[in-house]
Amino acid sequence: MSDDDLRAELARRLHAVRERIAAACSRAGRDPAGVTLIAVTKTVGVRVAGLLPGLGVNDFGESRPQELAKKQAAIPAGRFHLIGHLQRNKLDKTIPLTHLTHSADSPRLLDALDAFGRKRGLPVPVLLEVNCSREEAKGGIAVEDLPALADRCRTMPGVALQGLMTMAAYTGDAEQVRATFAELAGLRDAIRATTGLALPELSMGMSNDFEAGIELGATFVRVGSTLFAGLEAE
Repeated sequence: MSDDDLRAELARRLHAVRERIAAACSRAGRDPAGVTLIAVTKTVGVRVAGLLPGLGVNDFGESRPQELAKKQAAIPAGRFHLIGHLQRNKLDKTIPLTHLTHSADSPRLLDALDAFGRKRGLPVPVLLEVNCSREEAKGGIAVEDLPALADRCRTMPGVALQGLMTMAAYTGDAEQVRATFAELAGLRDAIRATTGLALPELSMGMSNDFEAGIELGATFVRVGSTLFAGLEAE
C-alpha cells in the first residue's frame, strides 16, 4: 500500500471512530472535547504511526517501553501513553518519554515511581490500574485495595495521581462491560470524596467497548485494532 493509500485508509477509519465517539458523547450529554482518543500503535510500525499527527492524532498508546522509545524518537511531538506493565528497572529510560503512565498497578511500582519523581524534582503523572473485571489473568490493583493505595498517593510527592484505568472483560455481554466501567467511575467518585484528590481522568474503553466507556465517563479511550487491523507493521 502506498503512503497516499495508507493515509487515506487511516483517515477513513479515524473519521468513523470520531463519529462513534461523538455519538456516544451525544447519548451521554457530554462534549466530545472531553474525550481523548489514544491510538494504540503497538501492532504497527513507525511508517503507519508517523502518519497520524497529520490526521489530527497526537496521543499514542504503547505497551512495551522499548517500542514506546522507538516511536517517540520518530514522532517527538507525540504524547506517548504507557498502557502496559512497567518494570521498575526501566523507569529511567521510559518515564522521561511518557506523557502519562496508565498502568501503575502495585505499591512497589508506586514506591519506585515516587522515588524517581522526587529524584528528578518533577512528579510522575500516573493512573492507578484497577482490576474491576476481577479476572485472574489481568493485572491491576484489587478493588478492595484501591482506597488505601489511593490515599497513600497523597503522601508521595514524586507521584501525581491523575485518575484510574481499567479493562473490561472481552465479552459479548454489554451489561457486564458497562458494570465494570460504572464501578470504576464509582470508585473514582468515592476516592474523590474521601481524599480530596481531583482525579480528573478515567481511562476505560478499547476498540470493542469504547462507546460504553464514554457513556460512563471515560476521558481517555484506547483504540487499536479498529484503526490498524490489517495494516502493515512497517
